[in-house]
Amino acid sequence: MYDLAIINGKVYQNQTFHSTNIYIEKEKIVAITQELLPSKTVIDANQLEVLPGMIDPHVHFELDLGWIKSVDDFYSGSQAAIYGGITSIMDFLEPVDNEVDLERAYHERLALAKKAMVDYTFHATMKNPTCDLEVFVKKMISLGMYTLKLFTTYSDSNRRTYDKDIYQLLKLSSKYHFLLLVHVENDDLIDLNPNFSYQDLTISRPRESETVEALKLAQFVRETKGYLYMVHLSSGKTLKALVENYSDILHKHFFVESCPQYFTFTEEKLQSKMGYLYTFAPPLRPKEDKELLFELNHHIDTIGTDHCAFMKKDKMKKKLSDVPLGIGGIEFSLPIMRKHLGDTVIQKMSERVANIQGLKHKGKIEVGYDADIVINHPISHKVKKHHGTCDYTVYQNMLIYGMPIIVIRRGYLVLDQGVLIYNQGKWIEGGPTHD
Repeated sequence: MYDLAIINGKVYQNQTFHSTNIYIEKEKIVAITQELLPSKTVIDANQLEVLPGMIDPHVHFELDLGWIKSVDDFYSGSQAAIYGGITSIMDFLEPVDNEVDLERAYHERLALAKKAMVDYTFHATMKNPTCDLEVFVKKMISLGMYTLKLFTTYSDSNRRTYDKDIYQLLKLSSKYHFLLLVHVENDDLIDLNPNFSYQDLTISRPRESETVEALKLAQFVRETKGYLYMVHLSSGKTLKALVENYSDILHKHFFVESCPQYFTFTEEKLQSKMGYLYTFAPPLRPKEDKELLFELNHHIDTIGTDHCAFMKKDKMKKKLSDVPLGIGGIEFSLPIMRKHLGDTVIQKMSERVANIQGLKHKGKIEVGYDADIVINHPISHKVKKHHGTCDYTVYQNMLIYGMPIIVIRRGYLVLDQGVLIYNQGKWIEGGPTHD
């Protein structure tokens, strides 16, 4: 007798829906068949979609900027994730410049994450390194992490990693089978004028800074045969330039993540009365960029949220330098992107993430995989309320598609008809991101 059965649902497998039943035992999917088999608990998913649990590869819970901290911790942020059908998240360690601090940052983050209700792992994060890069990489892997984030900007806070080190890290990514995640903006093209207001954000961080840097890094990847993952691509023009010049490495050595906000809004939002609520980096782009994202969306590998929420009062500042950059969005990423791109986005938020990021046993409804499953009501509706700590959402009153009503994480029911059921998530051991 199985622990749990999900019957009569429209199950998403191999990028299509078909009717079948799923059987779960000891946190794993153990059978998928049209047969009805004896089970202790049965969920009838008649007329509902049965999706793999989504994976958000890019969140910032409890992000400490030194002068302010993002308001969702691992408990509240994971609650919002569950309401959005997300069962695993990838957060970031504090940026460090040596392997000793890397281990400290890992243990500190692990202690914070233990209150999460979703499963979790971390990207190691580097700032302008002062150590032997190969020693750093070996330490990262020994801690169970195969993804390393760095920045090509933020030299003002010493977070920038420079080209020589990036080039060497790309070589090491091929040798040690890890993935280099990069915040892509050209530091020399960014203007940190202290008199700028939030309305000047696109002048401060222009589209060209992303495009120029992305093309340079793509050339590095081609030369080194390394593995790079571009986080939060904002500009359709950047994507078009990559497709035109580096199609040979896209989806193989150079991977692209974008976010719901770039498919949903344009830079005009920054000029509105409450434009300060739409401040994040890289910023919103012109309408033509958004249109190109839709046109070229098949070249985007994954969708992450860059979830980094702050309260209204903390965003409502006159000077750009006083505004914490970031928005929430983890709860609505799946239904927003389903509305934008239809069923094609499901794989970009599940299996594709797991494959690129080296997360074994995640992202698919398949025998042997973790029983991370979302039972989804396929209806259109408007965003009326949200969960988590933040006192607003930029997606208020937006028409979205799909409503997760039951969420199962590793066989445990964590959301049942809109009611949250507490069950602790666990650390996901990372694995090699490529052969």
